[in-house]
Amino acid sequence: MTPGSPSPAQVDQPELALHREGQATFALGSAFYRPKSAIARDLAVLAAAVYRQRHGHLRVLDAMTGCGVRPLRYVLEAQADWVWANEGNPDLAPVLSQNLARLPAQTYGLTHQDANQVFFTCYQQRDFYDIVDIDNFGSPAPYVSNGLWATKLGGMLYLTSTDGRTTSGHDPERSLKVYGAWARSHPAVHEQGLRLMIGHAAQTAAARGLGIEPVFSLFTGQVHRVMVRLVSKPTLTAATYGFVAYCHHCGHFQPVGWRHLGRVSCLCPSGEPPAAPVVSGPMWLGPLHDGATLAAMQTLAESWGWPKPAQLLTTMAQENDLPPYYYPLGEIGRRGQIDIPNRDWLIAALQAQGYRAAIPSMDWQGVKTDATLTACVAIAQQFPFLQPD
Repeated sequence: MTPGSPSPAQVDQPELALHREGQATFALGSAFYRPKSAIARDLAVLAAAVYRQRHGHLRVLDAMTGCGVRPLRYVLEAQADWVWANEGNPDLAPVLSQNLARLPAQTYGLTHQDANQVFFTCYQQRDFYDIVDIDNFGSPAPYVSNGLWATKLGGMLYLTSTDGRTTSGHDPERSLKVYGAWARSHPAVHEQGLRLMIGHAAQTAAARGLGIEPVFSLFTGQVHRVMVRLVSKPTLTAATYGFVAYCHHCGHFQPVGWRHLGRVSCLCPSGEPPAAPVVSGPMWLGPLHDGATLAAMQTLAESWGWPKPAQLLTTMAQENDLPPYYYPLGEIGRRGQIDIPNRDWLIAALQAQGYRAAIPSMDWQGVKTDATLTACVAIAQQFPFLQPD
């Protein structure tokens, strides 16, 4: 591992176009960079800064560092004491060295190894990290087990999935191979992706006698990311790890426990023939976020003048105690044969009738509520809730 300044060969290279995100300035070269994922990095920086405030130290392992924007932001914004930046592609060494040279040499190290090799090195050397950030392509499953070996007890593992086809029920056979779960297609698949990831991490940790607690869960429209905290006791129980059933006939969702798998049925509205729901899982059924950490992150975001992350964190806090599914507004309109209802008015009407309801953070054109879809449709039909132009 070699911290420090770029070599003369790197200095002689033509200047690369610079990009900026947060306080980080960096060149891309041939490295992959997704600007739309900046919000995922914003939340990671906030969680890291809160961790440092609480514990007085912060060491980060960025296992697939790409262009190096994450190490830059962890040091410059979260005040990380040390970041290990690892990138498996050695061809990115020149641009990475150039980018990371903007940091004090004692705050980072740069290697070019396979991520799993890095995780095993951490375990063998008892060199555990407060945050292990794994920004992979595809499923996180190949890295979860080994990533836990590098994570400090009480530390956090930040997982990524770009394989929406698998988590959305379009390839259940692959879902079975990757997550040990059968994913079905239904209107709340964006949330399903998050819950499959958390459930897989919880099951993997439980096999070692450990547990995980979600810190926050995020879907950006293309990428699922979940940050989980490693704890000393398993959190996997029949209450937190189970199934979600969906009735294609009436649109109703329901969580299903292990003891009721053989007796799953849907109480479709009166006058309609009963239909057998489809069942997805097992997956995480507990909270998607840690409320106390969200509150601390929101306070920090507001003090830093970050309105977009602060608003998102508010939405996450409001949805946290609601059922493990949501209803897209388009689905409510289709089922009720009405125009798409106005989200905020519909939520207010549901709350006025005693239901809990909030905006789902993974689909801003949806409603997360303990009301049935039938109730949502009936309420929407009572009022001219037309979507504003």
